[in-house]
Amino acid sequence: MLQFFQRNLIRAMMLVLVLCAGGTCLAAEGQAMILPVDPHPLVVDTPRGKAVFRIEIADDNAERGRGLMFRESMADDHGMLFVFEQTRQVGFWMKNTILPLDLVFIGEDGRVRAVRRGEPMSEALITPGDPVRFVLELTAGTAGKAGIGKGSLVRHPRIDAVDGLAD
Repeated sequence: MLQFFQRNLIRAMMLVLVLCAGGTCLAAEGQAMILPVDPHPLVVDTPRGKAVFRIEIADDNAERGRGLMFRESMADDHGMLFVFEQTRQVGFWMKNTILPLDLVFIGEDGRVRAVRRGEPMSEALITPGDPVRFVLELTAGTAGKAGIGKGSLVRHPRIDAVDGLAD
């Protein structure tokens, strides 16, 4: 009996280690996923000047699938950057997402292709109409207040590396 308990305990601990590999820990179902804040700010050049955001980066299928679900609040200077392996058509929905969001769709060149509004708890598909490599989610209204629109340039090491602008 003791061996059975020890074996199951070891399996459970291994599962936790797999889920939390690399310092990223996915939340249990029904709870918000909080990823580490990237040490590099994300900067958007707009007609009104620079908008600077502290971001979490969702760069694998599990993180992108979970996104900002169940998050109850987020500061206006905070966001989540979704990074895809290649430029492609993407679609988002807001199921289980409590916060209204701005979805900023970004091409591999760092230029904004579209900004769309996400309505809380909606299963309606949100798409940019063009293939993109990145999506930045911000609190609803933040993109408009900052002047972020089609053609704005988004800079961050993850984006610059794809565009060939990295040092």
